[in-house]
Amino acid sequence: MADYYRLGAAPVSELAREQRVRTRDGVHLATDVYLPSAADGTRDDSPGDTILIRLPYDKSGEYTFIPLVAEYLLQHGYRVVAQDVRGKFRSEGVAQLFVNEVRDGEDTLDWIIAQPWSNGRVAMWGDSYYGYTQWAAAASGHPALKAIAPRVTGTGLGEPVHRDPGARVRAVEMGITNLYPLTHFHGNDTFLWEPDWSRRDFEAQAEAFQQWAGTRSRSYDQWVPHPVTLPRFPNGSAFAGRSVPVLHTIGWWDNCAPLSWEDVAEMQQHPAWEAHHYLRIEAIDHESYQLIEAEGDRVADRTEQQIRAILPRTLDPALEFFEVFVRGSGTVADIPRVVWQLAGTDEERIDPVWPPAASRTVTRYATAEGGLSPERPAASRERTWVHDPQDLVPSTAPDAFSYLLHLPDEAPLGERGDVIVFTGPQQTEDIDLAGQVRTRVRVRSTGPVMDCFVRLLDVAPDGTAVRFARGQQQLLDATEAETLDIDLGQIGYRLRAGHRLRVHVSSSDYPEFLPQPGTGRDPWTDGLETEPNTQTLIIGGADALALDLPVLQGAFA
Repeated sequence: MADYYRLGAAPVSELAREQRVRTRDGVHLATDVYLPSAADGTRDDSPGDTILIRLPYDKSGEYTFIPLVAEYLLQHGYRVVAQDVRGKFRSEGVAQLFVNEVRDGEDTLDWIIAQPWSNGRVAMWGDSYYGYTQWAAAASGHPALKAIAPRVTGTGLGEPVHRDPGARVRAVEMGITNLYPLTHFHGNDTFLWEPDWSRRDFEAQAEAFQQWAGTRSRSYDQWVPHPVTLPRFPNGSAFAGRSVPVLHTIGWWDNCAPLSWEDVAEMQQHPAWEAHHYLRIEAIDHESYQLIEAEGDRVADRTEQQIRAILPRTLDPALEFFEVFVRGSGTVADIPRVVWQLAGTDEERIDPVWPPAASRTVTRYATAEGGLSPERPAASRERTWVHDPQDLVPSTAPDAFSYLLHLPDEAPLGERGDVIVFTGPQQTEDIDLAGQVRTRVRVRSTGPVMDCFVRLLDVAPDGTAVRFARGQQQLLDATEAETLDIDLGQIGYRLRAGHRLRVHVSSSDYPEFLPQPGTGRDPWTDGLETEPNTQTLIIGGADALALDLPVLQGAFA
């Protein structure tokens, strides 16, 4: 039997007092209220600005260290409200992903402004799902919500993939789509477990877990095997209503970053939201590990001292933002529109727009010899490899959410026969890249469905390689060749002199992504029967593999 671990609610912090917020349908949400201390040591109930944090990971638990966050925010004069979302930990109701957060957020805001310690002004802060709850509360249009600071999240977080014929969809990232409802949203508690990756009976393992737990996950049953998408936002969009100022933090290595960038693009179609949108891009992954990190701090279990040390870089940008948009101190001009870290350096840059206006697109083409050239090869060639479902390209990090904790060397993957490699010449000077990376690849398969993964690597002089951009797309009816236009994401990265650019192309990345069984059947429910497929990639000619790179400064060798 698999190892299943159940985490219940931790004791309420001594700094807080737990109260119950009654929602419009009678469900009570467990809510910790943190108030500053008065001069005599009692709690200060006088009215003040409030920061609300709504999360599903236990408002008192170690994982999100909310009591330490609240203590830091209290030191800056805020009242802090931390709440378990519906159905999680100490809150009542049924745990169900996403669909209740607009109404529950609105009801909680109503409750806050009715309290004697509230002056009617509220901001929200938080990562991931508790970044999502900010978008949801803002979508309610509540006038008390003056600003939000969502980090490493997206309004389409966890959206199940609908495999419609001809649709351009990503491969399914397992941890976000199929496992999340069976771990963090199975019930009130959190369940820590993962499938036995040496087996392919994923659905059977999910059923075995639910049988052990004695209950079923409503969200899992909603999504698997035939996804049913329930409405999350009024009018179908988080950005259809009243806008609020947003400090929007995205991580260069966050596996949820594609969802963040989709929100950036959608806000550009809504002028009111675009006017209130402020972008911050950091060289972090989903769990806030940094590319450049003291080796002693690159640890899975941070000590309280280490957590306290990262609070300023995590919270100060939001506090500066709230100082203007919540407290009205200073002017809007004090807040830069775009702040971004140039990964590979300690530089933080400011620009009025993203990507920077000076960024220009440079194209490199794959060659039959395995190089990257500024010239499109005239002759069309083919490269083939075998996608063997019994011998998949392994994911390089054991946890996609903390990629930079592990910071794996990706070079060894290029030694596999099912990874096609193209390497550029050694750089003669530093080159700064800032903007979107895209690649066009023409592929086909002997199997009915093909996943195409493209990774962009920085190869150091010692041969080790760091991945700094990636993208993937799924091709249905894959026996017919098609050209895929794959978004590898946004980057802000310095490729140093002496280093090389490298591209990896493959058709699996397991277990981060659900692997194709080669039969065209659903890999989650019908992955036991497998069949090797031969994949073909076109190099050169009109359908050459082309890589578009955003160059801000410097030149490619």
